[in-house]
Amino acid sequence: MAEFKSGFVAIIGKTNVGKSTLINKLVGEKVAITVNKSQTTRTAIRAIVNRKNSQIIFIDTPGVHKPKTKLGETMLETAYEIAEDVDIILFIVDCSKKEITKGDRIILDKIKQINRKTILILNKIDLIKKEEILKVIDMYKNEYDFEEIIPISALNNKGVNTILEAIEKNLKPGPAYYDIDEYTDQTSRQLVEEVIREKALKFLSEEVPHGIYVEVEKMQLRNTTKGEEIYDVDATIYCLRNSHKGIIIGKNGAMLKRIVTSARMELEKMLQTKLNLKVWVKVKEDWQDKDSIVKKFKFN
Repeated sequence: MAEFKSGFVAIIGKTNVGKSTLINKLVGEKVAITVNKSQTTRTAIRAIVNRKNSQIIFIDTPGVHKPKTKLGETMLETAYEIAEDVDIILFIVDCSKKEITKGDRIILDKIKQINRKTILILNKIDLIKKEEILKVIDMYKNEYDFEEIIPISALNNKGVNTILEAIEKNLKPGPAYYDIDEYTDQTSRQLVEEVIREKALKFLSEEVPHGIYVEVEKMQLRNTTKGEEIYDVDATIYCLRNSHKGIIIGKNGAMLKRIVTSARMELEKMLQTKLNLKVWVKVKEDWQDKDSIVKKFKFN
């Protein structure tokens, strides 16, 4: 019988290269929010894949970017701290760029410095020709001794199983760190906060989304008069300016209703329980530079 293996794997890459889409496909459950806007992931999310002979714990890190606030600095610090403390790094790049971009070069230099086992993932192969993919593979081969280079399309689920096989091959024997029915260590509150934020990112205009964060003040499970379980959830969307508050609420409350309805429908599926979701919008200027708030996004 094959020896059981386990280990921690960091997914690292620039913003918007498809890290969160990939982690959801690898796990087969939604654990990371996915929106076609940069810097969507703010915290490090652990996601668990249980296989017959292994347990792989993925850590989806915030996208590497040039920080402009304390929040940005914390996100960058988090991504690098994790990369230094795992068994394997999955370095994901957008191969449709056909070059090593400035951001990818910064990550590559960091990988060389910490010298961890690294598997290179070339995402978005559906956007370029096959011969161009081969050129990108050769280009990266000359940069670092990757364990493997795997071309994939996370969006179309191409090559995802190949990644799991490659990781398992490179893991050391070890115990299962989590129960086999778990797929994330996020709490229900964190899931609620992230899904509300995802819907806000999806529906709001460009300038607003990255200036918001969501906090759940109350989350209580109770039984209705019919004996059905229901969560009572009170949450607040904090934004930077009064003008943003108006956009989030929308005319006659239409935008906020759209965000809340969409979040509630998705959360009811995820939590398999009815939700009584109430959401308020409040202004908290400069929250991105307040230590008391930013520390929430540090990796524990």
